[in-house]
Amino acid sequence: MLTLFSYPGLFGLADNNPYGLKVFAVLKLCGLGFRQDYTVDASAAPRGQLPYLRDGEMSVGDSDGIIAHLTRRHGLALDAGMTARERAIDLMIRRTLDDLYWVMSFSRWKDDRFWPLFRDAMLAAVPGLSSAVLDVAREYNFQRYHYQGIGRFEPEQAYARGIADLDALAELLPGPGFLFGAAPHSADAGLYGFLANILFYPIETPLKAHLVTKAGLVAHCRALHALIGG
Repeated sequence: MLTLFSYPGLFGLADNNPYGLKVFAVLKLCGLGFRQDYTVDASAAPRGQLPYLRDGEMSVGDSDGIIAHLTRRHGLALDAGMTARERAIDLMIRRTLDDLYWVMSFSRWKDDRFWPLFRDAMLAAVPGLSSAVLDVAREYNFQRYHYQGIGRFEPEQAYARGIADLDALAELLPGPGFLFGAAPHSADAGLYGFLANILFYPIETPLKAHLVTKAGLVAHCRALHALIGG
């Protein structure tokens, strides 16, 4: 049995981290049997990051690495038949989502307007989690933001980056449907991982305020959520 080690769920989502939710969605779309092991301890993970997958004696980290491993070892056909152009667009979408990640994370951990709401939701959702542990994680994230660069921005500047990312993604999805046709691909799972972690949060960040104006992105997110049984 495959085991997905990921952060706990929040607000009805299977993972409060977009990369873990991406892998969860891929596993669901492909119908692979797996169990989910919630944790906030990444010390046993490859590269010390969640999510990671245990497949027999093998541990695989990084969401893209996990999907590539599952495709090779278990013959996933989710992305079979994609054209070279579609694969190039897929890569560019993933890189855009990597940028959006930092803004999303900033909104939860760095922005004093939203941090208490996120902290309290985590404390309510995760048994045994303490404020002291979250405070340590917050300080660690402050360091990450500083060295990555987003932490050197004023909040309005940081959100402007994320809003620009959402605008670019919305141009690819002006209406209902998936990125490359009638059926979803792993790129759709990746997009869902991020959009759901904004849309379904009852925390009114500037990212959510902008996302809800993008009908195509909202429709895509809700369609994937229903498809995987969310």
